[in-house]
Amino acid sequence: MKIAVIGQSLFGQEVYCQLRKEGHEVVGVFTIPDKDGKADPLGLAAEKDGVPVFKFPRWRARGQALPEVVAKYQALGAELNVLPFCSQFIPMEVINAPRHGSIIYHPSLLPRHRGASAINWTLIHGDKKGGFSIFWADDGLDTGDLLLQKECEVLPDDTVSTLYNRFLFPEGIKGMVQAVRLIAEGTAPRLPQPEEGATYEGIQKKETAKINWDQPAEAIHNWIRGNDKVPGAWTEACGQKLTFFNSTLNTSGLVAEGEALPIPGAHRPGLVTKAGLILFGNDDRMLLVKNIQLEDGKMMPASQFFRGSASSALELTEAELATAEAIRSSWMRILPNIPEVEDSTDFFKSGAASVDVVR
Repeated sequence: MKIAVIGQSLFGQEVYCQLRKEGHEVVGVFTIPDKDGKADPLGLAAEKDGVPVFKFPRWRARGQALPEVVAKYQALGAELNVLPFCSQFIPMEVINAPRHGSIIYHPSLLPRHRGASAINWTLIHGDKKGGFSIFWADDGLDTGDLLLQKECEVLPDDTVSTLYNRFLFPEGIKGMVQAVRLIAEGTAPRLPQPEEGATYEGIQKKETAKINWDQPAEAIHNWIRGNDKVPGAWTEACGQKLTFFNSTLNTSGLVAEGEALPIPGAHRPGLVTKAGLILFGNDDRMLLVKNIQLEDGKMMPASQFFRGSASSALELTEAELATAEAIRSSWMRILPNIPEVEDSTDFFKSGAASVDVVR
């Protein structure tokens, strides 16, 4: 089939590459404009293959499709639009144009968690089951007929990163390829989404990720891991904003003894211990946080919080030094705008995005 791929990121790149391996003709790739001089991985891969790449900053203006953009799309003659990960609003003139329509990947079991930040909300709500959906695009927000769904168990300490890397990323790529195969064979289903169980929570941002301490420990744990790594669950303590990562409810054998960390609004003060930072819900149950990010961006083991800058310098083994150099080399490829990766280089402030962590 002649396919137009509309999307971005490493996920979009992998779907694009697999579709070409399946023998499909990708007639065009539509991705986001370069950011800080850095091209998106999907666009880079397509350019190397000589596939036409378009980087429209927008497809619509004042609610209307831009005629010049639609014309460039229509000239490609695509029979199917594949949207593996798309953050732009695509006009219905483009969605409905191909003979086979458009299919979209969404990282939740629709109709649950429609909209943005679906992985975050799967964890925040403590869902025991997660997965992804591939659906036929319509004019609603993730409301189109279902083509394919795959589910997985959500582990007790899963974060957005672990759930994505373990299942949603690798299996999602396979699922998109399978969906296109079903369409090519003429056997792709169109199953209307049930309205029962439908939810929409909205995009999760740093300003909305503040921890509410007036809830049980499990809910606090789910909030922290549901915002790990992005945008990061935070609280105010010690005169600054602290962001918590790597939370667990597995506190067996832990004794609630340590240096007190007063947290405004918390049921009890936190306790800095050798294992990390013990926190308490309003049910007096404990959870453990293993990493803290300070307001200046510095990340540290929670067990070292009160040592701060006085803590001893990190000493790497020979094996770790080799790994550090490999990471340094990877960073150089990801961060084109810096001449050299130094020990003090901040990955995100230097132009990287959260999707680059997977790379």
